[in-house]
Amino acid sequence: MKLASGPATLSGVVLAFWLLTGPVPADERLEYRDDLSVEDLAKVSGVLGAPPDFEKPERFETMQGGAGTNTRRPGRDSFSKSNANITFEEEQLFKLGNGLFKKLWTSSPASTRASDGLGPLYNARSCQGCHLKDGRGRPPLPGDRAVSLFLRLSVPPQTDKQRQDIADKKTLFVPEPVYGGQFQNFAVTGLKGEGRFDIEHQEIEVPMNGGETAVLQKPVYRIRDLGYGNMHPDTLISPRVAPPMIGLGLLEAIHPGDLEMQADPDDLDGDGISGKISRVRDPKTGDLTVGRFGWKASNPTVRAQAADAFSGDIGISTPEKPDNYGDCTQAQEACRTAPHGEQPNLGVSEAPDPVMDLVTFYSANLAVPARRDVGDPQVLKGKQVFHEAGCPACHRPKYVTRRNAENPAHRFQLIWPYTDLLLHDMGEGLADHRPVGDASGREWRTPPLWGIGLTEAVNNHTRFLHDGRARNLLEAVLWHDGEAKPARDHVVSLSPGDRQALIRFLESL
Repeated sequence: MKLASGPATLSGVVLAFWLLTGPVPADERLEYRDDLSVEDLAKVSGVLGAPPDFEKPERFETMQGGAGTNTRRPGRDSFSKSNANITFEEEQLFKLGNGLFKKLWTSSPASTRASDGLGPLYNARSCQGCHLKDGRGRPPLPGDRAVSLFLRLSVPPQTDKQRQDIADKKTLFVPEPVYGGQFQNFAVTGLKGEGRFDIEHQEIEVPMNGGETAVLQKPVYRIRDLGYGNMHPDTLISPRVAPPMIGLGLLEAIHPGDLEMQADPDDLDGDGISGKISRVRDPKTGDLTVGRFGWKASNPTVRAQAADAFSGDIGISTPEKPDNYGDCTQAQEACRTAPHGEQPNLGVSEAPDPVMDLVTFYSANLAVPARRDVGDPQVLKGKQVFHEAGCPACHRPKYVTRRNAENPAHRFQLIWPYTDLLLHDMGEGLADHRPVGDASGREWRTPPLWGIGLTEAVNNHTRFLHDGRARNLLEAVLWHDGEAKPARDHVVSLSPGDRQALIRFLESL
């Protein structure tokens, strides 16, 4: 589509913009991108449309993370570089944050007074322990104890107050009464971990066009060796692997209007895709806002996500999560009476504002690596297959970030994350049957795909989806169901050559 020649009117440019990117009621168009001028809207409308053809790459397609893209040679450190467009002074903040991200916390009391406060119950001793090389976690190998995969726990609301608190978004779930919201298999000296779990697999064969058959593995989790008594009989369990850290600040800089525009919870357009926004409370203001981070889109900001991880994964308190005992419940008396690491002379909580500021800055400025082989004929064919299968309905390729993002490096950047950050029903096969806030037990946030092709180079594995069950990218696609069933069925019906082209495209991201 081309804009009409002559002076641009606000309504004309906005109309062109939204016709390219999705339907919006006429009386709401002006509310969606209040950060953009008429000139900006004209620019944005020219870059966010669908590709005109699949004969050549689109402009700027290599630079997935905008001007901050990491263009260095791919390798083990591909997810650990800073955004290329931050300032020299910010480079120092990034490096200090990196040190804290890798820091091994110790139990209290300790001689290293600024590093104690671990646990008392925990899943890892550092952020890097789960996000190895800032990348993707995986299920434990046989005989290992899980570190970068853990179990979320909750129970259905038991009282009217609990139901009302969930309805009011004062909480997103009810923790298991004894074991809390997360199953922690490690503990400081003198305490017991909460237990262990085993993973068994059920094989599912998926015949595909061309005579090929894929064998999927459905994990079944069995908790054992409980350290603090029995769990509630109605306990809901959800396994989660640590997601990659790249591009988080850019995802936070996507204008909420772009996400509102994509949402269609009642499927009013009849396309079978009914993505919805996760509404959560801003931890600073208490206002309802858009959830973007986590497998169920439970956190609105990078900082809130970091505070949750400090508390739940490491047992470290922050100003946002001030409980020095992390996820220890009142039923775990020995845990609640253990020494903690808060020291008034160093600030409130075990990881006070200076620590949180640096870790948040680091997490928000890990660069997205550049695309590879964007002009390769097989990659271009795979991109065409990706579009023909309908994958962009959820894995939206590109955005232009806010003009008024907090960090100048994130402002007005054309980025290619391949996500809509919305909740979608992914079918019974992937269901965990554990509601969290607006997310039902069958719904998951669309994960970004940028960097997915470098998983093996960075993390030495190719395990995907929320629990790492998929052993390769094809298996990840074949697990799609629910709203994504037509796209999955399209991939099953492809010729082997077209399926391989699709995988090559995903590997180029």
